[in-house]
Amino acid sequence: MNIESLPPFVNEAYRDFSLPKHKATMEAALAQVRAELGLEYDLLIGGKPEKSGPDKLPSFNPSHPSELIGTHQKASPEQANRAVEEAFAYFPTWSAVSPAERAAKLFRAAEILKRRKSEFNAWMVFEAGKNWAEAEADTAEAIDFCDYYARQMLRLATPDPLVQMPGEDGIMIYLALGVGVIIPPWNFPLAILAGMTAAALVTGNTVVIKPSSETPTIAAKFMEVLLDAGFPPESFQFLPGSGAEVGDLIVSHPKTRFISFTGSKEVGLRINELAAKTQLGQKWIKRVVAEMGGKDAIIVDSEAPDLDTAAAGVIAAAFGFQGQKCSACSRVIVDEKIYDVFIAKLKPLAEALTQGPADNPAFYMGPVIGAKAQKTILNYIEIGKLEGRLITGGGKLPGDGYFIQPTIIADIVSSDRLFQEEIFGPVLGVTKARNFDHAIELANDSEYGLTGAAYTTNPEKIERARRQFFVGNLYINRKCTGAMVGANPFGGFNMSGTDSKAGGPDYLLQFLQAKSISQKRL
Repeated sequence: MNIESLPPFVNEAYRDFSLPKHKATMEAALAQVRAELGLEYDLLIGGKPEKSGPDKLPSFNPSHPSELIGTHQKASPEQANRAVEEAFAYFPTWSAVSPAERAAKLFRAAEILKRRKSEFNAWMVFEAGKNWAEAEADTAEAIDFCDYYARQMLRLATPDPLVQMPGEDGIMIYLALGVGVIIPPWNFPLAILAGMTAAALVTGNTVVIKPSSETPTIAAKFMEVLLDAGFPPESFQFLPGSGAEVGDLIVSHPKTRFISFTGSKEVGLRINELAAKTQLGQKWIKRVVAEMGGKDAIIVDSEAPDLDTAAAGVIAAAFGFQGQKCSACSRVIVDEKIYDVFIAKLKPLAEALTQGPADNPAFYMGPVIGAKAQKTILNYIEIGKLEGRLITGGGKLPGDGYFIQPTIIADIVSSDRLFQEEIFGPVLGVTKARNFDHAIELANDSEYGLTGAAYTTNPEKIERARRQFFVGNLYINRKCTGAMVGANPFGGFNMSGTDSKAGGPDYLLQFLQAKSISQKRL
């Protein structure tokens, strides 16, 4: 198998659930998964399932918090230490498997995910509170990561030729690093987990996977995909557990070679600090691949192509999946010439959004992930009411789920907490700019630098945004969410992480080390 023999990469298509056949398929998957709710799942260490002690990790449905999704083991420090040791012991075996064979297993994983697409969608509806369309996009992205990274591994297996010195033959090859710790987030519980894990495994590394405590069931189901695709059970360890008890341990372990993390700035910085401290017996500088927070801005210029289109883009970016995306628009910066008009367009669009339990396709917005998140977001809304002017929303919905109204607060200035701090919920701050230069200045007034967008038809302003809008992913005349594998390599600047560019042609290099070999001709 080689990259030239494969058809071009194509992103997995999204299904339209307004069509009866797709709606029926999804309803059947929801019924299937509902019948499996409440099961118990094991750890996987050294290729064998294990139980932990009596203290378990339950997962609940954020739409109906009394509904148990799954019960998971809570790994002990001893089990965590052994998971790293087992991964280290198997690394020589797995890294010796040819790149073509590893890629073939990843292609099979993509096919299995395609076959189980509706089932994984349903798990995300129940455990993460994603609506049908958001769940579909998540599963499709997981498929894309597997397919794309398999192809990239085949490309890296035959690197570009080097300049040849007289009388010598020179090559460069890529080698796996060692044991990687995979720490995925709950907000893209399949796609990001699959992407980070697939990248590490296809490059020949072994991994210890510590899933999010909010969405461990989806992670457990992905372990089934890896096994079904033929990945040796010893090549990955499945280790749900406490971040304080086992997360720090596996990050700090001297046999851990790299950490791949997606989550909050605070946790990412702690991981970076722990990884930077050399442990007794450690032979390398650990790599950290981190995707952290965002405080993403959309600029709406007085020369925007169409204010209705811009308003729809802002609403979709701000309130899709309840604003629980690191790429979500939490700041919209509007030219003063159109400020009041634009706010008047945002308000009815937000108020038209339907909200309720995620399994019901009638609802656009579901719940936020849990009680702690709900409390934090509501607190930020109260801060925002003091800092600015409430346009719409501002509270939670009645019922037992963790539902928060889509909230817009205007007249926010750059010194406000609502302007500077990541909220990770359905809260949009609106800020007035004097002109486009001021809008760029405001957009860059953040410790983050993940995504951003600018709506304008002026070519000079577009060029200014390209040069001066300091984010890892910039979009012109479209919303700032919805990066596609292969088309929009994803990763941010500053406190948004290490700019790893997931889903791009360079991503796998972070999981490899290059070896240059020169042989003198005799």
